[in-house]
Amino acid sequence: MKQWRVVQLGYGMQGQACLVDLRKAANIGEILVADSQPSIVEAMKALGDPRVRGVQLDATNDEALANIMQGADVVIELLPGLFALKVARVAARVGVNLVSTMYLLNPGEQDPVKRQAQKQELAEIDAIMRSRGKTILEEFGMDPGIDLVLGRKALDEFDEVHAFHSYGAGFPEKSAANNPIHYKFTWSIIGVMRSYLRPAVVIKDGKEVQVPADEMFAPQNTHILDLPEMGGPLECFPNGDSSHFAGIFGLKGSVRSMGRYICRWPGHAAFWSVMAKCGFLSDEPLQVGDVKVAPTAFCASLFSSRKEFFYGPKERDIALIRADVRGIRQGKPTQVIYQIIDYRDLDTGLTAMQRTVGFPASIGAQMILDGRIAAKGVLSPAMVDFDQYMKELAQRGIRMTRTEMAWDGRLEP
Repeated sequence: MKQWRVVQLGYGMQGQACLVDLRKAANIGEILVADSQPSIVEAMKALGDPRVRGVQLDATNDEALANIMQGADVVIELLPGLFALKVARVAARVGVNLVSTMYLLNPGEQDPVKRQAQKQELAEIDAIMRSRGKTILEEFGMDPGIDLVLGRKALDEFDEVHAFHSYGAGFPEKSAANNPIHYKFTWSIIGVMRSYLRPAVVIKDGKEVQVPADEMFAPQNTHILDLPEMGGPLECFPNGDSSHFAGIFGLKGSVRSMGRYICRWPGHAAFWSVMAKCGFLSDEPLQVGDVKVAPTAFCASLFSSRKEFFYGPKERDIALIRADVRGIRQGKPTQVIYQIIDYRDLDTGLTAMQRTVGFPASIGAQMILDGRIAAKGVLSPAMVDFDQYMKELAQRGIRMTRTEMAWDGRLEP
């Protein structure tokens, strides 16, 4: 049996879960974990696994990235989102397979010229990877990731799709939502800040509706999802460009109602709506005394200094992934819901967010290595074999449910 060489870029919260899973794979002979933290070398030695080695990396340095990627059978990228396209560019140059949990196209980019340039670059990367016989599996985490796999499966069951509402959310269990914002952090705090100031597109009455970045939390853009298993209603707000995904799924011009949403406990949106409109979510530095500080960096530092915004040893988070499709199935008005609800594993300490992002990254890499993902170029999660992927998730305790019912004709979530 061949022993594969894996390079993992990033050892944050999700990277820790990814490495836990990779170490369980018998056919992986070497795992190189690269991170900016000086402690990474000793941290990997402390694991006591001869297959695992740590190296300090400055990911802003393309040559350093290329050198680390050389000779890898697959690279797993778990760096902050702004590195995603850069890493893909270097992977194409080196000619190595890559799994990324992030959007390669920055969803927060509001400059149309820059966004078009990114699209062109991604098309070039795709062509290079195809010519080299290599694969980039992008958006292969929880959201984006599992949500797209569930969505593709549900959509394929319908003759006509009239509404498609997709949810990807991580938040505290009700008993752990015990701070002023009813939320605790399970991934990059500044990443959360940036995800809260993104323009979105939803589809209503068959027309695209633009949601400005500072309006995603506005009352007219939110709705309530009341799931008994959650212990109370959740408020949901738009996240991302539904028009883009309508194109990917072949729904553009035909679907009448569509949206992608994040969920939080009630009250969260009202707080962040004020913060967004007051400029606290801006990345533009402001002069503060003798230094310049970005409001996002200030907010992230403030939250990171307060223990009430992090989980205690016995507190759990929840990951909710849901695809809700309505239309005509086998000649009848039907609603089908595919759903995953995962909780923090208190035995391992891994949060639901770590499990539903880090584990998929490892699974995607292993499916490329053993040939279950054989297509070349830049791939979407929607192209991965559903049954094989669900089997892998189930083996890790992440299980899906499917619910089918008569559709009452309501389009909105």
